[in-house]
Amino acid sequence: MRQFFSALFVVIVVAGSANPVRADNAPVNAVLDKAIKALGGEAKLAKAEAFSIKSKGVITFNGNDNPFTSGSTVQGLDRYHSEFEGEFGGNKFQAAVVLNGDKGWRKFADNLMDLDADAVANEKRTVYLQVIPATIVPLKSKGFKVESAGEEKVADKPVNVLKVTPPDGKDFTLSFDKESGLPVRLVAKVRGFQGEEFTQETTFTDFTDYDGIKRAKHVESKRDGQTFVKTELIEFKVIEKVDPKTFDKPA
Repeated sequence: MRQFFSALFVVIVVAGSANPVRADNAPVNAVLDKAIKALGGEAKLAKAEAFSIKSKGVITFNGNDNPFTSGSTVQGLDRYHSEFEGEFGGNKFQAAVVLNGDKGWRKFADNLMDLDADAVANEKRTVYLQVIPATIVPLKSKGFKVESAGEEKVADKPVNVLKVTPPDGKDFTLSFDKESGLPVRLVAKVRGFQGEEFTQETTFTDFTDYDGIKRAKHVESKRDGQTFVKTELIEFKVIEKVDPKTFDKPA
């Protein structure tokens, strides 16, 4: 069961230096600016640095579909608190994961564990792979290198593909619908519960307006071409000020 929990944490959710998007990189900037506008505009998205979400979904593990619900609070790219409830093999479970800068914890029922440096780094990656497609704004800040990766099709629609190199140096690609500007697919290498590496393709559909900010209501992730998790967004709220205790070590 612990393997299932670990797999769930890697997907759900939600230091170094690199060159930022250059002002003279017009094609890339045009794609990013259009996406930011489509999602609600830079001013609106900048105020949504902290937010909470509630979702439900199904994770496929060893050929079995397992339903779950989750609630998460996110602040920036390195603070995250998420709690999960679900059923695995007929057994109900409750779990949580908390990330606070360079510290992190996981809790299964009453069992609490500290995350080591590698696990914290992996959780940070999990968070920014969730946050960046939802806001895009961080890609225009120092620390992310963004370059064009050509054009493709997603669901038979033409998209602009950007290659992103984040501070940890682990590249991923993000595709944007050419007509709407919205982000529709992210492809990245991720680690499984035993340290194995997968190519994870995540698609974003059914964008819905939440007080001026658009979020994908349905998200599906596949690992090496196999369906891994499907989620449905139930609630999204911007938080003006997060209680710092939210990211404390779970009791």
